Amino acid sequence: MDEKILNNRKNGMSALVLTLVLYAAALAGSILFPMKGHFALMAACIVWLAVGWIPLLGLKVVKPQEALVLTLFGKYVGTLKKEGFYFVNPFCTSVNPAAKTKLSQSGDVDGGSSKAFTIFNGGGHNASAEMANKKISLKVMTLNNNRQKINDCLGNPVEIGIAVMWRVTDTAKAVFNVDNYKEYLSLQCDSALRNIVRIYPYDVAPNVDTTGDGIADEGSLRGSSEVVASRIRDEIQQRVADAGLEIIEARITYLAYAPEIAAVMLQRQQASAIIDARKMIVDGAVGMVEMALERLNENQVVELDEERKAAMVSNLLVVLCGSHDTQPIVNTGSLY
Repeated sequence: MDEKILNNRKNGMSALVLTLVLYAAALAGSILFPMKGHFALMAACIVWLAVGWIPLLGLKVVKPQEALVLTLFGKYVGTLKKEGFYFVNPFCTSVNPAAKTKLSQSGDVDGGSSKAFTIFNGGGHNASAEMANKKISLKVMTLNNNRQKINDCLGNPVEIGIAVMWRVTDTAKAVFNVDNYKEYLSLQCDSALRNIVRIYPYDVAPNVDTTGDGIADEGSLRGSSEVVASRIRDEIQQRVADAGLEIIEARITYLAYAPEIAAVMLQRQQASAIIDARKMIVDGAVGMVEMALERLNENQVVELDEERKAAMVSNLLVVLCGSHDTQPIVNTGSLY
């Protein structure tokens, strides 16, 4: 379905003035013509007074960054996409299957609470309010998709949520190619998110290839969030191109282990941090012991045999690597 832009219909003010003038003329004629015996003209004036409101249904007001998709007896006529006051076929109807869909996103069409100028037909139908509900927003909108529980590449359950910035670029495709373009976008976001997340581990893991080149890398959900978000955006864009939607950006808004393994993974992270800290302490302690022995040897402060060196090294490592303060013991006797 190709989009047709209607740009030559901005004559709404002329049609409105003409209709009101004809109404005034018909009202005056229905009063004056009977006095002069022109009953045929009087009948024509009465008929116009009865059906003259129909052209008013063809008046359409389009605001900036809004669009109206028009159909005439089921056939697509075109789209009013630029702001202005239009006059179209009064029997044209506007179509927007996602008008009342609410998916926790910005820019959703108001479900009838907007206060706008209204035109009532003979049956009391609020035509302007219905038209407002059928307008398609062309603004950039944000979809806050629900959090999902997905297994990463290592099988660990992860909870993740994304925010997607999107807009409608082709109104004909959005209306006619899919049943409801907002629900379609939300479903494709869920599917794309699941496909991308299962490629990555939550944290850096050995022997994991996240790029598909056969070489292990350090990609992860936590450390490569920009890359992951970019791949999610590209995946969603491929899926919604036929719906006339453009995905501007995708961002990860929430990322955590699932509650059932969160405590265990926290202990694992704490243990890893303790090991790294201990390794750093031991490396520093060994360097300090080596420096002490070298300085004692260079300055010839004291000569130690191998057994005494081993005892000194042991004592220094206990002092430097211990998690509690040591209690010094003063030796007043001979070292030997």
